[in-house]
Amino acid sequence: MPDPLSAPRIPAGLRWSTATSAFQIEGSRTADGRGRSIWDDFVDRQGAVIDGGTAEPACDGYRRTDEDIALLVGLGVDGYRFSIPWVRIQPGGTGPANSAALDHYERLVDGLLARGIAPEPTLYHWELPSEIEAAGGWLSRDTVSRFADYATMVADRLADRVATWYTINEAAMTTLQGYGTGELAPAKQLLFGALPTVHHQLLAHARAAALLRSAGATRVGITNNHTQVLPAGGSDADLAAAYAYDLVHNRVFSEPLLAGAYPDLEALGLPPMPVQDGDLELIADSLDFYGVNFYNPTTVAAASEDSPLPFDLLPTPGAPLTGFGWPIMPEALRDFLVDLSERHPDMPPIVIGENGASFPEPGEAVRVQDDDRIAFLSGHIGAVAEAVAQGVRVEEYTVWSLMDNFEWADGYTQRFGLVHVDFSSGTRTPKASYDWYRDLIRAARSGAEGGAR
Repeated sequence: MPDPLSAPRIPAGLRWSTATSAFQIEGSRTADGRGRSIWDDFVDRQGAVIDGGTAEPACDGYRRTDEDIALLVGLGVDGYRFSIPWVRIQPGGTGPANSAALDHYERLVDGLLARGIAPEPTLYHWELPSEIEAAGGWLSRDTVSRFADYATMVADRLADRVATWYTINEAAMTTLQGYGTGELAPAKQLLFGALPTVHHQLLAHARAAALLRSAGATRVGITNNHTQVLPAGGSDADLAAAYAYDLVHNRVFSEPLLAGAYPDLEALGLPPMPVQDGDLELIADSLDFYGVNFYNPTTVAAASEDSPLPFDLLPTPGAPLTGFGWPIMPEALRDFLVDLSERHPDMPPIVIGENGASFPEPGEAVRVQDDDRIAFLSGHIGAVAEAVAQGVRVEEYTVWSLMDNFEWADGYTQRFGLVHVDFSSGTRTPKASYDWYRDLIRAARSGAEGGAR
């Protein structure tokens, strides 16, 4: 049996990256005129975050940029995916740009470029301005225009030297957990009434993509959270439930981008999307790459009698679990990529925009021997290689995350980082997985198939 901590076989030419998001690492929630987002509102609600965390100071990343660039240099990545918060650039969601915030991200971009690391900004990683949410948020088509205004401000400052851009991160989680079930900000519980947020996010992406390209960007994409859906059994009821879940978690987000049309929602008794003339053409012509964020498969069964949804989500039999309780099944990533590519043979190249796992670790500054994370990453990189061997075009692989951070509604209870963070002091300590990933990148560049632990 192969050593699960060894480096996997990797395809030639793959780019290597790691990622963070602003609200999760930056802290400094009022610095340089920053406004309030739906996540500021969420963390201020008593009991909303499991450990009472408020993302302040988080990793203190807004003030420790040089230290974090040094970690990236040591890792040897090709690119760094980070997010630019709308509420720093346009504090109330409308009005003029905040030059102090733009200056900050310009310094970050220039610092990365000076060290040979490609900056890969994300324009929207869930930090919708509170004022925009009060006016309807992603349920309102007007938010598309507001987002385009914000994107223009960032593009005008940075697109002349930043080639690669992500527009929106995980529209599925905003729709399903933010507006559907209320687990995440803005904490609405609309169930299928949340579906208009799908279209407005995809349209906002497409508008921003056109603006970025006109300002000089050459590589623009979106990244969606995807899962391989596994029916719990072979009954017609379980298969129908798995189809319904696959539609609302995966295909309603991917097919407008990759096939130019939404799947048939009305067949499930759902209302059609609020599409206007020209929308789908704009969305379908918006990608230079397609981002896939992947963490786990999802096992689905027919809904119980009292369920408000047409499916039930079950544990995945036999799968080990991450600290989050998510099933670990690397082959599910391979199967998802192969299926997506076969259904859309003319799709643009795929980027793995996030892949990683949380595991229990100590809070104090310490060197962590995180063999479980190494095994997770090795298995999933190997799954990408198997997909590539079957003809899937994958350009880049991104580990989530560079460092431990504020994990949304789970606060500081989950650690995903290659770098350990002591949140009481901000001290960063590279873990064993940091060294492993560094050595894997070196081995990949040398054409070797081995790696160090």
